[in-house]
Amino acid sequence: MSRVRTGLEKLVSGPRPAMGGRVGLVTNPTGVLPDLTPSATALLAAGVPLTALFSPEHGLRGTAQAGHGEGDAADPVTGLPVVDTYQRSGPELDEVVASSGVDTLVFDIGDVGTRFYTYVWTMYDLMVTAARLGSRFVVLDRPNPIGGVASEGPLLDPSYASFVGRAPIPVRHGLTVGELALFVNRTINAKLEVVALQGWRREAYFDETGLPWVMPSVNMPTLETALVYPGTGLFEGTNVSEGRGTTRPFELVGAPYADGRFAGALNGLGLPGVRFRDTWFTPAFGKHAGVPVRGVQAHVGDRRSFRPVLTGVSMLHVLRTLYPADFACDPFLDLLWGSDALRRSLDAGDDPRELCAPVPWLGEVELLYGRHQPSGRR
Repeated sequence: MSRVRTGLEKLVSGPRPAMGGRVGLVTNPTGVLPDLTPSATALLAAGVPLTALFSPEHGLRGTAQAGHGEGDAADPVTGLPVVDTYQRSGPELDEVVASSGVDTLVFDIGDVGTRFYTYVWTMYDLMVTAARLGSRFVVLDRPNPIGGVASEGPLLDPSYASFVGRAPIPVRHGLTVGELALFVNRTINAKLEVVALQGWRREAYFDETGLPWVMPSVNMPTLETALVYPGTGLFEGTNVSEGRGTTRPFELVGAPYADGRFAGALNGLGLPGVRFRDTWFTPAFGKHAGVPVRGVQAHVGDRRSFRPVLTGVSMLHVLRTLYPADFACDPFLDLLWGSDALRRSLDAGDDPRELCAPVPWLGEVELLYGRHQPSGRR
């Protein structure tokens, strides 16, 4: 197996884009070379004139839980100022970037391939800021860890745009961060350059790249988490635990009112590539913290046939059918799904799996690594 070379590795070892005078780096713990040297250290050693660092949700060091950043500070390793971009957008984000004095923003963060994971929207907001300020924007590309062959789920309805989805893309989009930057830049018109990967195949999962897995966030510990996340991440908009506060977030799903029928009903659906184990767990924090709950663990046996969005929607439907008096979803589900269609279907007791019908969407987007299959099927 040949190893993939990331955009960061290519930039520090070869010719690099023209960046202007002062450079700001947007990064977190995923921004590393294959030997685990952080991107800020690597770029400084290569002579890139870094003058500021910018951090997304969870922070530069990755210590913050969901919905939090680490705040503005100084990086103890490089001594550079750190600007926390989380929950900053529009004029406020323009102001903090302008105040930093940077001429070029470089983005080096690993994504997980799911629309409601926020790092790509940090990239989006900073691209908008860069376009308004006339700054250059460089994306150091990294692989999509769950592959780049298929997409799943509906396109975002623009009236439901939020920080868990700014642009009309599917829940599982199948693009790298560089390809996604090219896609959204059709409307942003930033001075964008993508330093492409070398040796990545669209069908490759992260453990086939030869690169080290670094947790993208505190509740994304493994590739297995990323595989199920496009579906079970939807449980964040319900009264069901998505496994936060356990060692298997998003693989474990459960509630105090669930019983052994949940696993049996799911296995009876014959969903492709996955089986469900009846289990108990007690979340240490998050929903139902300190309360033993019953539910399932999703075991993906064939990841190439597995359809995470269909699986997550099927799990929601089974819970709504088995426990109609107890199961509840809230408006955050609308933002995660990208419209109110899923919540309305569940509330009505309808079968929402028809909402998972494939939707062509790519059009003329520039793909850097071969053919994408927007049908959602393999």
